Parts: sequence; C-alpha cells; structure tokens
Amino acid sequence: MADANGGLRERKSGKSSSNTNGANDTPDKRSGKSGFGVLDVVRIIAGLLLLNTLLSYFVTGDSFLWGHRPWFVRPRVVARWLSGPVLLTDTQLALYNGTDESLPLYLALNGTIYDVSAGRRVYGPGGSYHVFAGKDAARGFVTGCFAEDSTPDLRGAEWTYVPIDVPPFDEMGGVKVQAGQKVHREQELRKARKKVKETLDGWAKMFEGEGGKDYFAAGRVVREDGWLEALPVRKLCERAEKGRPKPKAVGVDKGAAYRPL
Repeated sequence: MADANGGLRERKSGKSSSNTNGANDTPDKRSGKSGFGVLDVVRIIAGLLLLNTLLSYFVTGDSFLWGHRPWFVRPRVVARWLSGPVLLTDTQLALYNGTDESLPLYLALNGTIYDVSAGRRVYGPGGSYHVFAGKDAARGFVTGCFAEDSTPDLRGAEWTYVPIDVPPFDEMGGVKVQAGQKVHREQELRKARKKVKETLDGWAKMFEGEGGKDYFAAGRVVREDGWLEALPVRKLCERAEKGRPKPKAVGVDKGAAYRPL
C-alpha cells in the first residue's frame, strides 16, 4: 500500500514538474516568435534603398543615384579605360578643339586632358566656352582672363586672391622689408595658393562628370622637362588685378606697413 501511495505521489510530482516546465517554456517560445530579427532589418534597409533609387529617377529623370554616375556605368568612360590614357602634346591637343567633328573634343586643365565631347554645343566652334577647347588654360580658370591667359603657366596666378593692400616686393621701390612684413605676405600667399588649388579642383570635378554631364578624364598632356622655365613670367592680367580682394576689416589697412612714410 505504501508502495502504491509512493508511486502515486511520484506520478503526481512528475506531472506537476512537467506542467511547470511547460509553463516556463511557453513565454520564451512566444517571445521568440514575435521578436524583431536581422532579416527584418535587412528587408527594411533594402526597401529604403529601392525607394531612394526610384525617387532619384523620378526627380532627375535620368539617374538612380541623384545625378552621380560612377565611371563603371558610363560606356564611354569604360571604353577609354580599356584602351588606355590619351597622351598628347600641347600642339596635338589643339587639333581636338571641335573643328573636326570626327575627332573627340578635348580640353586640358593643369596637365589633365578631359573629354567634353558630350558638350560639343557649348565647347565646340561657336559655343560660349569654345575658348577652353583644344588647350590647357589652367591660368585662365584662375584669373578669369581667358583671352590672354590661355596657358598652363600658373606662376603668380595666386595673386588673384591676395588682398590688394599687400604689394609684391618687386613693386616696393627698394624699400627695406621688415620681418613682420615678410610673415604677413607669406601668410596671404599661402592662403591664396590654397584658393588656387580649390578653384582648379572645382573645375576638375565638373570636367570629371560630377555635375551630371558625360565628361571624363581621358589622359594627360606630355611636355618636355623645363617647359615652364622656358616661358616668360607673366604679370597678373588687368581683370584679375582689379578684382583682387579688398582689406577684410574696414579702417584696418595692413598694407600701410609696406608703404614708406
């Protein structure tokens, strides 16, 4: 009888234990089924990317990346990359100014050749920017004087951005230059050279197609060693000289330190 009662108690105890374990497992299983998994995150991100590309095409009309077109989705750029860079002298580059429509239309900037054939209406003969075509007019891009500065010679072009109250030392009439004057002048020149680089970089980005046009870098201009030293040093053109920035602070004339009493 005792054994029977003991067995009964064991069966009841086992049943109770089983119920307890089942009760404990149920919330975990339910929470696992209703959780937010990695797959859900991936789906949301994919949906947002798809929505972004469709919205870009709807707004721009021709681009799924808001105007940005990587080189590998541009057939002409890929073809140029496969065939290798264009290497031309300045004389050879002049042949690609758009007058011969069987040839690509090139321009150069600071030694890099860009294919702007997609803008033939603008850069070709009769176009508003034909002055750029078939040459490296890097200096003109800085000074704005394309008629007289259609040259890659950038020496002295930084004075376009040097305040007008800071004169070149060769124009000081033999006045002794103080240490403070040298420091101030060098600081202004350093900032001006940085501005020249920013200006050229801005144009380069446009000619690389970042503005949405189908332009791209095609190669480089080949020049002999010492070509720059063989050219006469240019003075700043009249337009750039007149456009030099004024002193920053009204009533503060830093250039007064350069002028004799």
